[in-house]
Amino acid sequence: MKLEKEDIIKAISQIRDEIGHENIEPEIMDIIFDERRGELLIITSDRPEKSLVIGKGGWVVGKLKEKLKINQIHVEAYLDIYIRKYRMKLAQTRLKEIIAQQNSSKPLINLLNLLKRRIEYPYSLDAVLEDLEKIESETSDEHQAVVALSGGVDSSFSLIIAALMGFNPLAVTVDPGSIILPGYFRESVEKLSQKLSVEHLYLDVDISSVVEGALEGRYHPCGRCSQVIEETVTVYTQKKEIPFLIFGDLLATGAQSMVYWEDVLRINLPAMISATKGETKALAGKYGVHSSGAYGCPLLAEVKKKYSHMSRYSIQRVLRETRAGILEPGEALDMIMNLCRKW
Repeated sequence: MKLEKEDIIKAISQIRDEIGHENIEPEIMDIIFDERRGELLIITSDRPEKSLVIGKGGWVVGKLKEKLKINQIHVEAYLDIYIRKYRMKLAQTRLKEIIAQQNSSKPLINLLNLLKRRIEYPYSLDAVLEDLEKIESETSDEHQAVVALSGGVDSSFSLIIAALMGFNPLAVTVDPGSIILPGYFRESVEKLSQKLSVEHLYLDVDISSVVEGALEGRYHPCGRCSQVIEETVTVYTQKKEIPFLIFGDLLATGAQSMVYWEDVLRINLPAMISATKGETKALAGKYGVHSSGAYGCPLLAEVKKKYSHMSRYSIQRVLRETRAGILEPGEALDMIMNLCRKW
């Protein structure tokens, strides 16, 4: 099936008119149709044009998918694509410098190849990952990376990519107790590790003082909790003399997605390849890991119940990811509404 840009613009205009939207022709720069996958990518000039294509509640793009009888339609604003590619080029330059210093570590070269392909085709992570069969993913007998695995979609995404890139990762879950690591997260990390044939272990840590202070309303727990978890995993990685430590952070992007902590290179893998929240959810979902909602920490839920004003710090986190283009505005709004909802 051959699709032409002019026909898509005409169809969108007709659909908008049929469902009672203002009949405006959107400015579409390009379309890319993957016939094998049945997926259409529509690239608009800017976000307002993207909104015209999507329509209120996604009605327009939904009707368009039905009309074309295809599996999926993605709508991207060119400006968002440009920023994503620019960030990845910054990361690419930094990674090349690190590889030169590391005397060509094979997993890092695989990661560079993945990043290069992602820059060339930033529209679909699925399509990029299909090219992995072209990457020589020889696995070392020894662990080349520790992956901090929390059970959420972002850290799961990172473990999947690390395994595919030949890092022979060791998945490490810091266990502060069930108030922070509930049973369903334990089940998630264990199932994913088994599915990927990745070694997994727990690191116990005493975080009672953080829990106590948070439940007393003295502070929001996330910053202090994250600091303890990061320090615990880092110390373990250094002790085992494993060269790379991978986290599932979506920020910071560009060159700052890879930083040295003494002799350990920390890689924020989703941030490095400018993955969106939708992409981390999609890949993790294929391996049986699904999002538990805005933030699945029971401690955070308890703090929110007792001190509603604490929600503002979680909202700030959502806004940071939205400004960075990681979250779509509609998705961010849903998360904020969930955080503001009364218990």
